[in-house]
Amino acid sequence: MSPNSPTMIAVEPKSGRFESLEEAVRAGGGRVVAPADAVGLVWSDPSVPEQLPLIMEQAPNLRWIGLPFAGIEPYVRYLDTDRVWTCAKGVYARPVAEHALMLGLAGLRGMATYARAVTWEAPEGHNLLDARVTIFGGGGITTELVSLLQPFDCDITVVRRSATPFVGADRTTTLDRRLEALAGADLVVLALALTAETERMMSHDEFAAMADHGWLVNVARGGHVDDDALLRAVRSGTIGGAALDVTVPEPLPDGHPFWSEPRILLTPHIANTPEMGIPLLASHIEENVRRFVAGEELVGRVDAEAGY
Repeated sequence: MSPNSPTMIAVEPKSGRFESLEEAVRAGGGRVVAPADAVGLVWSDPSVPEQLPLIMEQAPNLRWIGLPFAGIEPYVRYLDTDRVWTCAKGVYARPVAEHALMLGLAGLRGMATYARAVTWEAPEGHNLLDARVTIFGGGGITTELVSLLQPFDCDITVVRRSATPFVGADRTTTLDRRLEALAGADLVVLALALTAETERMMSHDEFAAMADHGWLVNVARGGHVDDDALLRAVRSGTIGGAALDVTVPEPLPDGHPFWSEPRILLTPHIANTPEMGIPLLASHIEENVRRFVAGEELVGRVDAEAGY
C-alpha cells in the first residue's frame, strides 16, 4: 500500500469517542493508522482543540482534517488552504431543531413561570400557531426547524448571508436588514455560525424590534447575544423572555444573573447530547471516509476564509 494511500486515516486524540469513530473509519473503507502515516485525520475530542496543531506536526502528509462539531470557533486559528477541512455542519440538525422547538413552545406557553411555581398561578401564554417566527441561519438546523414548524402555520422569516429564497420560509433576507426581520416577531431562533459579523448581534435595538411577548431561543453560540442588553430587555418587559442552550462562558457560573432571572430558561448545551450525537457523527465520518477514499467531494466542507 502506498504511503500516501487515501485509506490511511488517523483518529486522534485517543480519548472520549475515538473507538466508535475508528469503527466508522473502517466501515467507510479506511485503515486506521498513526498520524505520521496518515493522509486524513478525524478529530475525536472537541474538548481539546489546542492539541490539534501538535498532531498536525506529526502528520506531514495530511490532505483532509475532519472536525467533530458544526461550530468550529476553537479551530479557526488553525485553518489553512493547504488541506481540505470539514466539520459536522448539518449532522446534528434534527435533534437541535427539536430542542429549539421545545424551548420556543416552553417560552411562549409560560413554562418559565409554571416550572418554578409553588402556588396556582394566573394564566399566561401565547400561541406558536400562526406566530411570526424569525430564524437566523440558513443551514441544516433551520431546514429541520422550518419543517417542524409547518403544522403551526407560522409566518417564517429566515435571515442569512444570501437573500436567495429559503425553502419553506415566507421570506428570506440578510443580516443587515435584521431589524426589519425582527419587527413584531413572536419567536426568534438563533441557529447560525459565530463570526465577527454575528458576534453580539442581538442587542438593544434587536430586542426592541421584537414583540413585547416575544421569546428568544439560542441554540447557536452564546457570543451572538449581548448579555447585558438581554437582561435589560427581559427585566423591562421589552421581550417576553429567552431560552438559552448556549452561553458565555460555558459552563455558566453559579451566581450568574441568568440563573435567578425568572424569564430566562437555561439548558446546559444539550440540544445535542453525546447519546444523540455520537451515532450521527459516526455516520457522517463513515460517509466522508468513503468519499475521501473514492476521491469524491466531502460533506461539510469548511470555508477557511469565512471560518465556517
